[in-house]
Amino acid sequence: HKNHWFEEMINNRKKSVVRDMKWTSNGEKIGIAYEDGAVIVGSVEGNRLWGKELTHQLSLIEWAPDGKTILFATPKGEVKVYDYMGNYLYDTPICSTAEKTASSPLVALQWYDGGLNGFAFDKYQESFPTLGIAFQNGRVQLMKHENDDSPILINTNLQNITAKWSPSGNVFAVVGLVRDGGEKQSDITFFTPMGKHLRSLRVPGAVTSIAWEMHGQRFAIAVDASLVFANIQPNYQWTYFNNTLVYSYPKHDHDISLVFWDVQIDYKYVKYVKNLLALKSSGEYCVIVTNTEEANCWALVLCNSKGSPVETKYINFEPLFWFNGQNSCRCLQSENSLLMAIQQEGQNSQRRREAESWERACFSYR
Repeated sequence: HKNHWFEEMINNRKKSVVRDMKWTSNGEKIGIAYEDGAVIVGSVEGNRLWGKELTHQLSLIEWAPDGKTILFATPKGEVKVYDYMGNYLYDTPICSTAEKTASSPLVALQWYDGGLNGFAFDKYQESFPTLGIAFQNGRVQLMKHENDDSPILINTNLQNITAKWSPSGNVFAVVGLVRDGGEKQSDITFFTPMGKHLRSLRVPGAVTSIAWEMHGQRFAIAVDASLVFANIQPNYQWTYFNNTLVYSYPKHDHDISLVFWDVQIDYKYVKYVKNLLALKSSGEYCVIVTNTEEANCWALVLCNSKGSPVETKYINFEPLFWFNGQNSCRCLQSENSLLMAIQQEGQNSQRRREAESWERACFSYR
């Protein structure tokens, strides 16, 4: 203030060291965790709000996006949940897969808070995991909330170092060490919030930290004594039919913008969808596949070149592949087993064209 430095919340506890510190999502409070279990919460002005001596050692700290609860990780791999005043509530359930996950220490405790994108976090949290927990032994646990008893479990087969959510919350990046011919190398593995593997990036040397650019289009990597930048190229969905180019791009509120561009008259129609999975076209129509908010329900929407829905069908299994047929729409439960077959006949010429386009948009499913 006025070119003067002021000392506040000084670490004069010579018997312990600071293990982690985190700001709340609104930047009004900071939590400081000491190795011996001491916790200090301060304001943005540097004033101490409260302090407490916990009965267990600490390694990581994380605030809930609404700032009402605090998560503390212990060296034993436990996650303790406290309220914003430091009162104990409960333990976060830690699940295991092939081996005892709870015996491995945590290397990352990341709760996605919406960042700078300004969407409704509570609505997003109901649909997708936002809490990421990474263990040193290669295990990753993705949860919708701190008390989620059915988390998504991932095994990276790496010695995990750290993990970070992307600014949009649609990618969880995990960094780990891997031995390749005796040389130390690092892998950066990218997952969706549902645990689907997107891509892995092999980096020579030991990666110690990562950071996302605010729009999620670039990635900074600290490798040994170097700083490496990588560009992120999203896999945009698109298709072309009836002199119309249809392409998608994400919005900041996690909706997907679909643009129907009539290239002959150079006019664009825009519509918005959620949880877009795929776009395919045939003849005069295209099919939009989305994951609905209901469990085990996917929507297939037949649209014309202006993006207007012509017909909608719902299925209870997830599409994996697409292929074109001539007389029917066949839905497969797997690549080798037939689950159902749909065949439509039009009552007039327009209805017949709609049916033929629908029939030519065939799908293969898991």
